[in-house]
Amino acid sequence: MYVVRPVEFADIAALEALAAVPMPGVHTLPKTREKIRAMIELSIASFAAHVDIPSEEGYLLVLESLADKQIVGTAAMFAAAGSNGTYFSFRNDVIQQVSRDLNISHSVHALTLCSELTGYSQLSSFYVGEREHGTPEAALLSRARLMFAVLAPHRFSERFFVPLAGVSDSEGGSPFWDALGRKFFQMDFLDAERTIGGARNRTLIVELMPHYPVYVPLLPGDAQAAMGQIHPSGELAFNLLTAEGFEADDYIDIFDGGPILQAHKNSLRTFTGALQRRVATSVEQPDRGREPQLRYAVSSGSEHDFRAVITHCPALDAQLSVALSVEVQEALNVAEGDTVICVRI
Repeated sequence: MYVVRPVEFADIAALEALAAVPMPGVHTLPKTREKIRAMIELSIASFAAHVDIPSEEGYLLVLESLADKQIVGTAAMFAAAGSNGTYFSFRNDVIQQVSRDLNISHSVHALTLCSELTGYSQLSSFYVGEREHGTPEAALLSRARLMFAVLAPHRFSERFFVPLAGVSDSEGGSPFWDALGRKFFQMDFLDAERTIGGARNRTLIVELMPHYPVYVPLLPGDAQAAMGQIHPSGELAFNLLTAEGFEADDYIDIFDGGPILQAHKNSLRTFTGALQRRVATSVEQPDRGREPQLRYAVSSGSEHDFRAVITHCPALDAQLSVALSVEVQEALNVAEGDTVICVRI
């Protein structure tokens, strides 16, 4: 069994190992022990805080295999992007060009630096090990963040977004950056990422990035082709998020041109399909005559002691309770009569 839970200080060594995986730009875990510790401190403080309005809180979850106590995945959520500044992205725009004298009218694709995602809640740092790729546990990890938002809506915005890593080569070069960002920053892509530290709210961005629309047809072909495309190892996250209800097309990252998926919470499956149910203890029954078993993600109903697991049970739509084994109840730190949140996977 796997459980998704808040990160703890005891997880530092495991997170260091995950952050060292040689896949540049795929996830945004800090790379040093000092910064990992700072992220854990922020997460622990955020889960413990009593929040009225989303602000600088950041929540880091880990996927743990209970069989061997191994940390095999991470996923994070920040309550309000740009809470200590402004979150910058490029917005895809269409500019109409008209000449009445020549009787010519056409549309031009342009990129405009904008801060419209500031204040949205941001999902990030999604990573699972190779063994968990394509498994229900990967879906559980991705969805658990939103289940926590269902449990504690006051901690998050009405809208969510997810930046995904864009196209880069084996040495970390980015065709989109080479065509655009390099002209203004005068440095390589990886150097720029290190300078910014993964943030998209630094003063350097507004100081150096172009303030006027960038006409896409003027960019080289490889840079145009990279716009809105994801790094190959980000396909799992993309598939899970689009199945959830996130959409691309409106925004791209200002550095590598990767897609930024966004959605209102009411269009996401986790919010629309979440069911609150009372816990009952399951009893083993003979196979004959059993109802079909469906797969559900189930999370505890306490925002200060959040846990999520996968279980199988009959359809819950018409039920008042959910039957959970003792093992599942222990993993969730719940008991009979407690409230849990259930979402069909």
